[in-house]
Amino acid sequence: MDISSITTGYSLTQTASVGAQVNTPAATTQENVGVAAALGYTPTITYSPLTGSAFIQGLLTPLPPTLVFGAIQNGVPADLILLSVVISINGVKNQQTTLNGITPSDPDFERVRALLRKIQISGGVRTYVKPNPNGPATIVALRKADIAPEIVEDIRELRRLLKLNQDAEEFTIVQAPVSSSDTEIAIMTRSVISVMQNMAADVEVPAEDLAKTRAFPGYEKDQGASDKRMIRIHSSKQKSPDAFVSVNYRNTWFWIDDSDLRSKQVFLQLMNLFSMADTAPRAAAPVVTIPAR
Repeated sequence: MDISSITTGYSLTQTASVGAQVNTPAATTQENVGVAAALGYTPTITYSPLTGSAFIQGLLTPLPPTLVFGAIQNGVPADLILLSVVISINGVKNQQTTLNGITPSDPDFERVRALLRKIQISGGVRTYVKPNPNGPATIVALRKADIAPEIVEDIRELRRLLKLNQDAEEFTIVQAPVSSSDTEIAIMTRSVISVMQNMAADVEVPAEDLAKTRAFPGYEKDQGASDKRMIRIHSSKQKSPDAFVSVNYRNTWFWIDDSDLRSKQVFLQLMNLFSMADTAPRAAAPVVTIPAR
C-alpha cells in the first residue's frame, strides 16, 4: 500500500457568556464574564494499492546478486540470506520448493553457508561491494593481519568449494549459473515471488485443508528430504496470545511465535525485499498544508 493523499479538515468553536447577580441592599453586586474557544482538526489519509507492470515486474525479476553480499556486508547473517535468496552459487545448488515437493540442497551448499557465517562472525575478512556503472560489480575481500589460523583454513575450504582463486582479493559478481574464471562469483538469485513460494512450504497446513486438496503439503511431507526450514508459521483454530504477527484465513489462524527469533528475522527480511522490489515510478508525494493565522 502507498499513501496517495492526505487531507485535513479544521473546525473552530467559540463560546461566550455573561452573568450578573444582584443581592440585597446590604450585599455587593457580582458580575461573571466567560469566553471559550476550541480548535479541532480531522486528518484523512488515503491509501492505494501498489499496482502496475513495473511493480509486478519487480516482484518477478530475480534480485540483484550484489544484494546478497551487500546484505552480508551490513550484518545480515550470511547463512540466512543464502538460504532464502540464492538458487545457486558457482554451480552449488540450494534447496528448491516446487509443487512436487522440496528438492534438497547440495551438501557443499550447506557447508558454504556454514563457512560464510563462521567467517562473518570472526571478523577476519572485511568485504565490501564495489559497484561498477559500466559492468559487473566487484566484491573486495581483505584479510586482517591477525586472523586466526582456523579461520584461514575455513577461507581456504570455502574458496575450494566455490572454485575460487586462493590468493585473489577481488572477485567479479555476475548473474549466471556457473562462473567463467576463478575470480568470478556466479550467483543465481530468486525473485520476491520465488522467495515467498519457498517460504510457503514451511507453513503448517491444517489437516482439513490437505484432505480437501486446498493446499499442497510442504515441509511436513518432505521433512526427511530436507531439514533446512527458513521460517516457521503455525496454524490453529484459536488465535495465539503469543503471536508476533498473525492473520485469519478461512477461520484458521496462521502466526509466527513471538519467541521464534529466527522466523521473525526472516519475516523482516521479506518485508525489506518487498521494498527493494518496488520499482514502480513514484508520483509526487502528498503535501499537507496547514493554514496559519
